Amino acid sequence: MIDGSHLTQFFVASILIIMVPGPSVLFTLARGVAWGRSVAVLSVLGNSLGTLLLSLVVALGLGPLLSHSRTFSVVLQLAGGCYLLYLGADALRHRHQHAQAMTQREAERPARRRIIRQGFTVGVLNPKSLVFFAAVFPHFVDRPRGHITLQLVVLGVVFSVMAFFSDGTWGLIAGTARQWLSGSAARLVTLRSIGGVVMCALGLLILTSALTA
Repeated sequence: MIDGSHLTQFFVASILIIMVPGPSVLFTLARGVAWGRSVAVLSVLGNSLGTLLLSLVVALGLGPLLSHSRTFSVVLQLAGGCYLLYLGADALRHRHQHAQAMTQREAERPARRRIIRQGFTVGVLNPKSLVFFAAVFPHFVDRPRGHITLQLVVLGVVFSVMAFFSDGTWGLIAGTARQWLSGSAARLVTLRSIGGVVMCALGLLILTSALTA
């Protein structure tokens, strides 16, 4: 259904986008800093479920259009590249505010169901995931093999599983080093700055790929 070369390229792109400290990673780090590893991992579980739902909705809605329109695919990639540039610039512009918010601790530890629900909401409303699913996924679809919608679903499942393990690692690290992270806003500013630069670079790569295709 999806050949090895397309899948390998997708893995590389997914790793890049997942490792960038965006809304989901920042949320996970904040939970880990505030409450430790168990809360962070539960937050990641909810986030991954929300991400999976979002990927399925995008796949089912975009599959038929992508199977009949190459132009639509290019337009989506252009839009996604531009939006990733915006997200990267916004991350750089507000890196100090984001770092300050992450150092704030809640008064009471939330219940497990609430933790998962909050993570789910962040995953569904994560603009980075939406852009990646709608604009980047089509780039890795093997159109001649057909079954476009099914390919998008498979890519969505793979991405969600990868995100769970990656974000879960971030949560474990944050929970373990909670005192070190919360003790210096400058470290969080640096982390957010790196994420902004990577998002801008990925946006430029997507735009270049779409314009030269």
